[in-house]
Amino acid sequence: MACGVVSAPLFIATFTAIGAKRPGYDWRRHPVSSLGIGEQGWPQRANFALTGVLYLFAALGLRQCVRDSAGPRVVPALVAAAGVGLIGSGVFTTDPVGDLSPGTSGDDGLPNSSIPPDEQAPTRAGKLHNLSAIPIFAGLPVAALVSGAGAARRENLRWAIYSAWSGLAMAASFVAFGAAFGSVSRLAGMGGVFQRISITAGFGWLTALSVRALRSSRPS
Repeated sequence: MACGVVSAPLFIATFTAIGAKRPGYDWRRHPVSSLGIGEQGWPQRANFALTGVLYLFAALGLRQCVRDSAGPRVVPALVAAAGVGLIGSGVFTTDPVGDLSPGTSGDDGLPNSSIPPDEQAPTRAGKLHNLSAIPIFAGLPVAALVSGAGAARRENLRWAIYSAWSGLAMAASFVAFGAAFGSVSRLAGMGGVFQRISITAGFGWLTALSVRALRSSRPS
């Protein structure tokens, strides 16, 4: 359960530090996954994989906890699926998104090319990276909502409201993240912001759930 507690703070702090040191990277416009592109992308790829391993241990801990603290049995399964997705996100590098261009890495460590990213054919690694994101950005909101519904049945309204808010916030901000790189021009340039809101809401929920389960598993 300690792995679940540290997973979100460690993941967020790491990609924030990596992004701050990466020339040409704008956290407001660029996705977190873009930090994994190029020769200098190995720290973020490792960050994905390490967080995925922490999620797998957290899922194991949740599975061994009582339902009152960990929620229905489907919750650990969804957390484990998100862990597998995070590992996949580290193994398979994303394709360039937005104004990050593909090609040979320049002096700033970010790929560059005269061909806009939107005109590039998706690579196999990019497709697998996107598939890996599904159990993360779909699975965690579902896990939060299921946990909230179980808490509501037990009349634990505080946890029910927090879980529902976290799940809905993660899902809604991820939709806005996708729209920022689509045809919704008024959201252009804010994709990184929306993704970070989604990550903070969903990953933070798992940390809170792990703290809750860890406390309940200790003797009085």
